[in-house]
Amino acid sequence: MQTPRIVLSAAVLLAACGGAPASSAPVAADPAVGGPSPASPAAPPSAPPTATAPPPTAAAASTAAAVPAPAPCGALGCLAFDDPDRAFAHVLGDGPRVLAVGESHAQQGAEGIPSATRRFAERFLPALAGRASDLIIELWVADPRCKKEQAARVEEEQRAVTQGQAADNQNEFLALGHAAKRLGIQPHALTPSCDEVDAIARAGADAVPAMLETIARLTAARAKALLGREDRAGKMIVAYGGALHNDVAPRPGRERWSFGPELAASTGGKYVELDIIVREFIKDTAPWRALPWYAHFDREEHPDRTVLFNPAPGSYVLIFPRTR
Repeated sequence: MQTPRIVLSAAVLLAACGGAPASSAPVAADPAVGGPSPASPAAPPSAPPTATAPPPTAAAASTAAAVPAPAPCGALGCLAFDDPDRAFAHVLGDGPRVLAVGESHAQQGAEGIPSATRRFAERFLPALAGRASDLIIELWVADPRCKKEQAARVEEEQRAVTQGQAADNQNEFLALGHAAKRLGIQPHALTPSCDEVDAIARAGADAVPAMLETIARLTAARAKALLGREDRAGKMIVAYGGALHNDVAPRPGRERWSFGPELAASTGGKYVELDIIVREFIKDTAPWRALPWYAHFDREEHPDRTVLFNPAPGSYVLIFPRTR
């Protein structure tokens, strides 16, 4: 699914965030996951007997009963959840090997509303600790060996695209990388070669499409390299960026801008596309109306619940509840 805006981050250095090449060392296991608990000391003979724990099936049933089921809310498999975390857990239930998250970027004038990036970092990323090994972020990192005039020309093209976006977007992408590393998830930025930068600089009026194609190609290459590593076996690879590149079924003419079909094939279908949308960012404009779920979404219905559309297998749109 496409988003009305795309972010093409200016050349920034993610070294402090740990943006390592595909040959970097494996992520250390989360110490809270996978280790056996120490045995409890035996109770003294005079201790009263303890209550018998319910069998696992009864405990599971009790837990399930305590969690409200999502409510059907219309077409495209729409479900309304009590909170975003449960909606995200529902998506993870598909068991993806690659989770490709696309966002609606914050725009100027919306600085008082938490962005999709911030919500993902604070609410969803912790749920991936121990499950995901790597996070590929749509951050463009300059190779210092490239000609400065080439990089400057590309940066100028980027500014033309991002001028209507909130000034903090790039900083929030960097913060997302730092948050991932703290959780034991290795962040990666995108580093185009000097030849790729030169091709974009020489593309003229086609510079933006060339950048979009490069972003998709670099993301797919990094993800496939990580998928092929033995130390990543059984772990999830997460890609995070604009909700244009993760489409598993891109619009005609935009196929080269999306890594979705390639990674879906590489994972044998274990690919999930998730767009996360801040409700207040949705506008009655042509780009939004073109999205397949827009006609089925009513912002006045379920305003305090998280709405999750499932337009196709492995494809989800999560719309956050209204901001309080």
